[in-house]
Amino acid sequence: MVGKLRVATLRADDDIVRKLDEVSGIGLLTASALTAAVGKPERFANGRQLSAWLGMTPREFSSGNSRKLGHISRQGNFYVRTLLIHGSRAALLAAQRCQARTPEKLTQLQRWAVQTAERIGHNKAAVALANKLVRICWAVWCHERRFNGNWQSVKPA
Repeated sequence: MVGKLRVATLRADDDIVRKLDEVSGIGLLTASALTAAVGKPERFANGRQLSAWLGMTPREFSSGNSRKLGHISRQGNFYVRTLLIHGSRAALLAAQRCQARTPEKLTQLQRWAVQTAERIGHNKAAVALANKLVRICWAVWCHERRFNGNWQSVKPA
């Protein structure tokens, strides 16, 4: 009970934790653990670097012209990575249930997650969604804007 009160107090005090909590699949505990582990997100040039720092990107075994991607590297904070993957599993399950009932209400992120799960399987899709959520959290955090599930990312030229 005391731990829940501390986390709730942290949420009320920290604007970034509140913004990250709005991302589907990122709860209060995950948002506070991520902000505590990362500290300053400005030290990462983009969301992919944060994702790699947390060990969410696939390992690469390449030689010459052949490129082979393996399992995630698991190099970063185990606790935060576990929270992110559990949150993405919950978000994926919610998206699949919404797809079955009212597919027109799915956000673009939820549609992507459901299509990825159909293509590569539930567990790999959950890890891929966790990777995407880390990148979204970095964007929400660094650009100080609210989460929008239908927002289109634009690569710089």
